[in-house]
Amino acid sequence: MIRGKFITLEGCEGVGKTTNMAFIKDYLEQHNISVVVTREPGGTKLAEKIRQLLLDNKSETISEQAELLMMFAARAQHIKHVIEPALAQGKWVLCDRFTDATYAYQGGGRNMKISTIKWLENLVQGTLRPDLTLLLDAPIEIGIARVRERGALDRFELEKISFFENVRRAYLLQAELYPERIKLIKANQPLIDVQRAITDVIRTLLGLCALNCPTSSRHGIVK
Repeated sequence: MIRGKFITLEGCEGVGKTTNMAFIKDYLEQHNISVVVTREPGGTKLAEKIRQLLLDNKSETISEQAELLMMFAARAQHIKHVIEPALAQGKWVLCDRFTDATYAYQGGGRNMKISTIKWLENLVQGTLRPDLTLLLDAPIEIGIARVRERGALDRFELEKISFFENVRRAYLLQAELYPERIKLIKANQPLIDVQRAITDVIRTLLGLCALNCPTSSRHGIVK
């Protein structure tokens, strides 16, 4: 059986990941692709419990090391019980955040050693890496304003603006390091343009880009 594709969606708070996850799922299903939609941290019963602990803003203070290890503990369960089985069955996996988020939030936001994250990535994932990562990017003030409109904030959303600026810089660095995998998309443009940009990238992965396909630059893909 042909192995499925692994697509991840990344970005800081308030960039529209939830809306665009649903859009990508629908687009793939329109092309007769079986899709498993999941998220990180989370995806299994145990990983979701870890997620609750990580997001709880009323629990005891979580050390940076504990936070990093909890992220990878949840990821190990997620890979073993959801991601790898689905890919082996030929299904495509669409995941809301993956290890790029760890480099951004724990590496950039918490200023943890990249070498430590890399070591854990290799230990937990082996050779598993996303086939495609869509990085939705917008100025931090725009995303935070959207988040605050939604109501109660979790432990990460309560961080200072400087934290998120560091997260964004780390995300952009990941995009520079892995341009073949990570496609940077402007999320501060009209939704229709964001989704046209996403469609362009997905078409390329599907091998369906037609001769009259609009140029990527018109739809917000940053080269």
